[in-house]
Amino acid sequence: MEMHQVRYFVALCETLNFTRAAAVCNVAQPSLTKAIHKLEEELGGPLFSRERGLTHLTDLGRLMRPHLEAMHEASAAAHAAAEGFRTLETAALRIGAMCTIGPTRLIEFLKTFRARVPQAVLTLHDAPGTRLADMLMAGELDAALIALPKYPERFETLPLYDERYVVAFRPGHRFEAMDAVPLRELNAEDYLNRVNCEYPEYFAALGIPDPAADCRVCYETEREDWIQAMILAGLGCCVAPEFLPMIPGIATRPLVEPSLARRVVLATVAGRRHSPALQAFIALARRTDWN
Repeated sequence: MEMHQVRYFVALCETLNFTRAAAVCNVAQPSLTKAIHKLEEELGGPLFSRERGLTHLTDLGRLMRPHLEAMHEASAAAHAAAEGFRTLETAALRIGAMCTIGPTRLIEFLKTFRARVPQAVLTLHDAPGTRLADMLMAGELDAALIALPKYPERFETLPLYDERYVVAFRPGHRFEAMDAVPLRELNAEDYLNRVNCEYPEYFAALGIPDPAADCRVCYETEREDWIQAMILAGLGCCVAPEFLPMIPGIATRPLVEPSLARRVVLATVAGRRHSPALQAFIALARRTDWN
């Protein structure tokens, strides 16, 4: 069975006239008639009855009609999607990236996406995770790269990779002699705190105390570059995800007892129509080996 046969069948169902169906399909009537005959041979019986110039569906034709119409609609949808992908009429792509998610694990993915969909204009929005979730739900973002302890029910999440939490400190600190730092060792340490940091909420959801709760918080800021500059200056330590880019010279060790990790996902809203660019973005994310 070929798609042009299905298209001719659907047109003939709608017109019940071979001449008009041929005109609708922009083919000669003999070609359409031949294609219908071949389709009837494949399906094992006549699909149309022709009586004194009147054409109507046979019982087999009525049985096949919904199936062949569904094939025709699916084919049309596939062609439309392919055309949309080629032209990328909706090429703007708004992706939220949680402020503590670094580019280390994402650069190659974005580079590949750019090579495959060069027409797409991708805008990255930086914000805390809960703010990005609100923006995504409100339609201000197409998708979000986030790591939260739980997500709204309408979210669809595609897991990308896991990353441990580490403690970052200046070389020469006592943590440098450890292979890993137990959480209790942060007690009474000078600590540099990120404002709007999602860690306390994430740890609370896991039933783990906030690492900064018993530390001496010396400075608070929204800027990651300031946090790291102060670490390098010896003004304190902080907790960070392991793939967050660090200023050269900063040392890190994994947090243990308990071990702490988070899962970074690509989040979208279920039931919301995806543009061709977003479809390509999600499809590539599914195929990527994030390990």
